Amino acid sequence: MTKKAPAKKKSTKSAAAKKSASAKKSTKKAPAKKAAAKKAPAKKAPAKKAAAKTAAKKAPAKKSAAKSADKSPAKKAPKLPKFLTDKTWLAAQKKSLIEERRRYTHNAEALAAEAASLMADREPGDVQFDEESGEGDTLAVERDRDLALSAQAREKVDEIDAALERLDAGTYGICVTSGEIIPKERLEALPMAAKTVAAQTAMF
Repeated sequence: MTKKAPAKKKSTKSAAAKKSASAKKSTKKAPAKKAAAKKAPAKKAPAKKAAAKTAAKKAPAKKSAAKSADKSPAKKAPKLPKFLTDKTWLAAQKKSLIEERRRYTHNAEALAAEAASLMADREPGDVQFDEESGEGDTLAVERDRDLALSAQAREKVDEIDAALERLDAGTYGICVTSGEIIPKERLEALPMAAKTVAAQTAMF
């Protein structure tokens, strides 16, 4: 009977060892779950990076579309005739435009000065209206005419300046409305012409 007592102690020890081992296993497994929980948000970061990469890839597509849109008008540009690429002819047109500009500028300034002198010569009380004919002051009528002619001359100067800019830009002789070539004869007769006859008459 005394020999069987140690056997019971071994069984109790083995049971205690099993309990401690199971307790250790349970404690070791708990952090593993936490680590898995912590790693879960890390999966979202690659998704965001992937979305950013796809957005970045789409951006150049828009730029390429914009570039193609910018290049499309260039394809529709008409082929320039020989006279529009002739440097001698273009130089002659430029010289003609500069001379026309000088003439119109002189006329505009002279007419404006004449209108100013008419106002200076006018005395108070000169304005009288005829009840029968309805005519007004002669000086006022002449002044208004001079101012109108001066304004027209300045408009021609603006047209000439625009033609000189087209010469420098290489678009001289191309209709600004239709994009068609303005005939050589029209440009020689009217160097500041910006439209073809068809485009000019279509406005009226």
